[in-house]
Amino acid sequence: MNKKINIVVAIVLIAILAILIVGVGTLKNNGGDLTTNTTNTTTSKINNSSNTSVSNNMLNQDDLFTERDLKQEADLSGATKYEVSNDTDINITKEGVYVISGTAENATINVEVGDEEKVQLVLDSLNITNTDKECIHVENADKIFITTNTQSNLNYSATDLENATGAIFSRDDIVLNGVGTLTITSDNNGIVGKDDVKITGGTYNITASKNSIRANDSICIAGGTFNLESGTDGLHAENNDDDTKGYIYINSCTLNINAGDDAIHAVSIVQIDGGTTDITANEGIEGTYVQINDGTISINATDDGINGAKKSSAYTPTIVINGGNIKINMSKGDTDAIDSNGDIIINGGTIDVTGSSTFDYDGKAEHNGGKIIINGTETETIPNQMMGGMQGGRGGEKFQRNTNEEFDGQTPPDFNGEFDGQTPPDFNGEFNGQKPTRGSRQKIEEQDKESTLNE
Repeated sequence: MNKKINIVVAIVLIAILAILIVGVGTLKNNGGDLTTNTTNTTTSKINNSSNTSVSNNMLNQDDLFTERDLKQEADLSGATKYEVSNDTDINITKEGVYVISGTAENATINVEVGDEEKVQLVLDSLNITNTDKECIHVENADKIFITTNTQSNLNYSATDLENATGAIFSRDDIVLNGVGTLTITSDNNGIVGKDDVKITGGTYNITASKNSIRANDSICIAGGTFNLESGTDGLHAENNDDDTKGYIYINSCTLNINAGDDAIHAVSIVQIDGGTTDITANEGIEGTYVQINDGTISINATDDGINGAKKSSAYTPTIVINGGNIKINMSKGDTDAIDSNGDIIINGGTIDVTGSSTFDYDGKAEHNGGKIIINGTETETIPNQMMGGMQGGRGGEKFQRNTNEEFDGQTPPDFNGEFDGQTPPDFNGEFNGQKPTRGSRQKIEEQDKESTLNE
């Protein structure tokens, strides 16, 4: 009897051992694939033409927009219609769709509904000129949609210049869409959102003394045409209480920005997945983490073209270029076409930069793919400038930091002694022997009293 039991136990043990051997082999084979999938980083060369499926996108468009956000026409069945009149406000207190039309002075559309309620305003040839209040003011809602189906105009001649108000002001999420055109003229900001501002369609012509579009949490664009003339920034996203927010996402749109300060300014992330962006500004694009996956981008700047600055403690300053066609023209002086307080990683695309100082970084630089053209000459290296003007337009030759004293106080070999101790010719003696200053960056301080704003 004991002999039979021993035989059965032995058979069971052999079967268990066989199963374990097969299982380990399977896990080993699958483990190789798992490791490959989980170790991809933004430093790898990207060969993916789909701008929304790059494996290391910081932001994903599918997560940012709902199906209703992306619809360009409102369902008008059961809609309520209003016509504006002089010195008379329209107060919306219930969820629904509202068609607003007419021409008026000193009229405001006020929206205050429940926390879970959504309101859609359809602007149908609406024209409002307001000298002391916003043209549209959203005090409370789950989300507000502003949809254009014709040409509408909002003119805000602000008297409250201290606070961040605008022709359109919302304390909650706001979505702008439609097939029409909205023209905004403002002595303050154009559009202000205290949460998220999302735009998926329509044409927007905004002239503002401050920012054209300003948001606390994010500005996300997935369509539309924008012509922005801004005294300070074109797009500005900044949350003073949470620096993981304040990000900007751009795709499938046409952006024309002329700004007195930054064209695109985000505290945390700037991600561009596509579209056409044409910038003339003091500084082109600024964020802590800047990622460009696709699109056609043209920048003319007097300070930095693209700047990865330490604005947020949640991210390491980094500029990652995975694709796109980027052209940057810089003014003379201490100006950098691509400047990172951390790393610069180029995985794809074409980067064509013109200027006396083309690349500047404090961390590492990687060129894993794509084309780099510096002052008309293609190069495989990413130079690092000690200060603007050192490169002198030599088409990719570099004067690196971290020289480790290898020159022993002598003139670096790239210079070939041609200056003989004189001021480099690019300076034209204009600094009179003084160190160049940081350019002509216009510093316009905006006072945004978050605790008392429009209470």
